[in-house]
Amino acid sequence: MRRRARHGSSAVEFAFVGLPFFVMLFAIMEIGLVFVTDSVLDNATVETARLVRTGQAAASSMTAAQFKTELCNRMSIFSGDCPSRASIDVRALPQFRNATPPDPMASGTAFNEGALTYITGQPGDLMLVRVWYKHPLMTPFLAQALSRLKDGNARLMATTAFRNEPFAPTTP
Repeated sequence: MRRRARHGSSAVEFAFVGLPFFVMLFAIMEIGLVFVTDSVLDNATVETARLVRTGQAAASSMTAAQFKTELCNRMSIFSGDCPSRASIDVRALPQFRNATPPDPMASGTAFNEGALTYITGQPGDLMLVRVWYKHPLMTPFLAQALSRLKDGNARLMATTAFRNEPFAPTTP
């Protein structure tokens, strides 16, 4: 019976298992980062929407750019890239039931910024605040799975709906 040389077999086995292992490890870390970003975005959206709900945005004549700046200031470690990645939509709704605001991702190929608006509403108005955040994905298979659009980025979305408080109305 001949004994075969087994030198280097561990290296060959690691070559078969190593690449899929590290790809999966990086994908898990990236999914964790997506979840953290989504949580921070959701919290920043709710906190910034409070400016609309309490009438502070209307009283100070806050613009969409200023609202986005306030949102980005609340994005903690993600605030640096926030101005270029975030898109906001603030609008009054006629009713909560069966409300159908336009979907800027409806085409499935590109994000339609033209469908977005910024209206802070009047006291007692039903309001909808939506924020989309473009999060680039590094892991190839994860980008294919999580990207609704064809650009390889995940579009995270945070939404809050509320009735404006009875603040002093602004005259246009």
